[in-house]
Amino acid sequence: MKTIAKQPTALAEKQIIEEARTPKFWEAIAALTLIFSVIIIGLKLNTGLTAPLVAGLFIAGLFGLYLGHKWADLQNGMIEGIANAVPCILILMLVGMLIGIWIMGGTVPVMIYYGLQLLSPRMFLPATFILCCIVSVATGTSWGTIGTMGLALIGIGQGLNIPLPIVAGAIVSGAYFGDKMSPLSDTTNVAPAMAGADLFEHIGSMLYTTVPATIVSIILYTFLGFSGTSGSVDTEAVNSILSTLNGSFNISILALIPPLLVIFMSIKRVPAIPALAIAVIFSVFWGMFTQGVKFSKIVAAAVNGFASNTGVDTVDVLLSRGGLNSMMGIISMVLLATALGGVLEKIGILTVIINALLKKVKSAGSLILSVLISCYAILLVSGNAMLAIILPGRTFKDAFAERNIHPRVLSRTLEDAGTIGAVLIPWSAAGLYAYGILDVPVLSFAPYAFLNWIVPIFSIVYAYTGFAVFKVKEDN
Repeated sequence: MKTIAKQPTALAEKQIIEEARTPKFWEAIAALTLIFSVIIIGLKLNTGLTAPLVAGLFIAGLFGLYLGHKWADLQNGMIEGIANAVPCILILMLVGMLIGIWIMGGTVPVMIYYGLQLLSPRMFLPATFILCCIVSVATGTSWGTIGTMGLALIGIGQGLNIPLPIVAGAIVSGAYFGDKMSPLSDTTNVAPAMAGADLFEHIGSMLYTTVPATIVSIILYTFLGFSGTSGSVDTEAVNSILSTLNGSFNISILALIPPLLVIFMSIKRVPAIPALAIAVIFSVFWGMFTQGVKFSKIVAAAVNGFASNTGVDTVDVLLSRGGLNSMMGIISMVLLATALGGVLEKIGILTVIINALLKKVKSAGSLILSVLISCYAILLVSGNAMLAIILPGRTFKDAFAERNIHPRVLSRTLEDAGTIGAVLIPWSAAGLYAYGILDVPVLSFAPYAFLNWIVPIFSIVYAYTGFAVFKVKEDN
């Protein structure tokens, strides 16, 4: 019996026609160029970040439709991108509450009070960098360091009349030192897992790029401290701040218990969200105990922020901040940025660019440089540090093995760009968080986040000189 081949139904033909295709390399580059041009132009025109992100999301959606994706696919990409940001959003909300509580509860004023008395203008910047390095290594979190130690140091820097973008740069550099190096950090554990390296081999490998970059950063901050400040303090202004703080709050070392609790929970590896939730609840009652404020007022500060009315402008500007509602603008930008990243990942732009880079690789140096470029490209597209570690880690793992390069070199390279590069992207969750806490725009503090720029420079130098590019045979 002769078999008659089935003809495709109209529905099947429609599905074939509508099947999405992978973008060509030039299409991926053109789409990215257009999207980031819109975002950068928006930033240059001071329109804020929300409108450019909406425009970028609109362009990405049109490009996805052009490739044959259905709206449902693009919507799922947005949802998946936003889902990755949910922990970040919860942290932003809790930190906003904590800032309002810590100001009314005396924690932030006490840190500023003692800091103004202990730190000199000339040594403030290197001291800020080193303090944030220590706290971030102990806690394993850059966000926690920025939200606690960073918040106090930005206030002290303002009191010492040091340019805030430089102060914020030193805070961010120190905070990301520990995020990169601490065994308690999530990225420090994810990077070797993706590359197939041992955790402590990975940390040992990172010392080669991070230690010299840290030394250079300390030298630069010391130079800025001596050249950028007069070396003298406006005693009258500082005394005015000190007396105002002393008259408005109960200055006591007991007010430092809440941040110590956060550090303790971080060391004990309590996850960030429950740790911050515990800190919020404890800080409410601790603030009532140390400052004698009513429960309703400190809860209002947690929601709406603290409004300082001392009559001293410097103090009022410094302390009028915090609260859950203060984070809503930042959260909206995080939602838009992660939705944009989800769409671009769904339509395959990231995969196309990385695969094109791999085809050009001919040496160990170009291979390592390709990893760095891929990490930065993913950060630009998605603003997500974890994605910038996971995707290149999986993609380049076999290429490193083929060239007999030890996995700890790949894991180090992933962190040299993916971990510490995220905060330099204005629309990334990390950049938006730092901006929300320190109230200094990313593009203002980024030039002074020296560690974040210097580490990848050492990584590139090592890649092309062969120094610290470990071979697997060396460990056999």
